[in-house]
Amino acid sequence: FYRENWIYVHKESTRERHGYCTLGEAFNRLDFSSAIQDIRRFNYVVKLLQLIAKSQLTSLSGAAQKNYFNILDKIVRKVMEDQHNPRLIKELLQDLSSTLCILIRGVGKSVLVGNINIWICRLETILLWQQQLKNLQMNKQVNNGLTLSDLPLHMLSNILYRFSDGWDIITLGQVTPTLYMLSEDRQLWKKLCQYHFAEKQFCRHLILSEKGHIDWKLMYFALQKYYPIKEQYGDTLHFCRHCSILFWKDTGHPCTASDPNTCLMPVSPQHFIDLFKF
Repeated sequence: FYRENWIYVHKESTRERHGYCTLGEAFNRLDFSSAIQDIRRFNYVVKLLQLIAKSQLTSLSGAAQKNYFNILDKIVRKVMEDQHNPRLIKELLQDLSSTLCILIRGVGKSVLVGNINIWICRLETILLWQQQLKNLQMNKQVNNGLTLSDLPLHMLSNILYRFSDGWDIITLGQVTPTLYMLSEDRQLWKKLCQYHFAEKQFCRHLILSEKGHIDWKLMYFALQKYYPIKEQYGDTLHFCRHCSILFWKDTGHPCTASDPNTCLMPVSPQHFIDLFKF
């Protein structure tokens, strides 16, 4: 049973919750160490760790906390090696260091599993990781074949329109003058705003340019401060409503439903946390 990468969460029919599973158990059992090696799941796991860092760190058992920091160490090593999306891990470490500072300063007021010296060492490690990521130098790829700059304008524009994160658009726009020009397209930022936010939200926070037009780029970052944006992940955990089991979709679980696919529900990182809130 414990070799399986799925876990029973609760019985919806009887409203029994937490009788069989805690957040710490789920975190240990769902094999996040392997998940971070899958590019489809990497962002999902980082976001989950960030949510735990903000509010659920002290609810983890000692074993789960040790697992949490081991996975975090693997993520930092992976980012340092392949330089994949360092911005995400920087945000996670910033939130985690803020939480640890508050917990260490308020020792005695909150329950910390483990000796205070362990937490101080963890904080020092996080600060070291932050410095390493700050000094990270991106390797210049040597390639004599087709490059991004060789693509026609309509294809480059198409790539930008497929991004769902404004910071990714800005980052790509810094690569070449052509990409910068495309990344400043008003229609691009308008589409991004319309994807993430409702019209009522636009009206509450209208930002106009000097020419009297709506500045959609500034609108996006302004609205982002007030409202959550839609999250996109290549792969997520799934919950089976029939079996009340949480699992990675391609791993599967021993479902007893006649048509298992009709019972599946994707689980966002926030939903994962909510499943274990008392």
